[in-house]
Amino acid sequence: MNSSPGSSSGTNEAPVITRNEVAHLARLARLAVTEEELDDLAGQLDLILHHVATVSEVAADDVPPTTHAVPVTNVVRPDVVVPGLTQSEALSGAPATELGRFRVPQILAEEQ
Repeated sequence: MNSSPGSSSGTNEAPVITRNEVAHLARLARLAVTEEELDDLAGQLDLILHHVATVSEVAADDVPPTTHAVPVTNVVRPDVVVPGLTQSEALSGAPATELGRFRVPQILAEEQ
């Protein structure tokens, strides 16, 4: 059993994660950890895993997963149709028009 502070959840259970597993995880994550850090991390990760196991025991199948503590609803205004601009009103402020449309400078060359 790991004797570092925070190791174990106060039970006499075997550690869920070993020092060697922590070293392996550190190598996979490309983390440089010292021998002392391996002991500390093993104890901390063991404690985390014990807490996760405790929460898993409490979770009931009849309780739906929760994403928010309170219900979330969208606040939207009613969709009301209102008159828009006519074509001539929309084009009235344009610097250039052509055939009832906005005329804009050409930005792409035509294909040959």
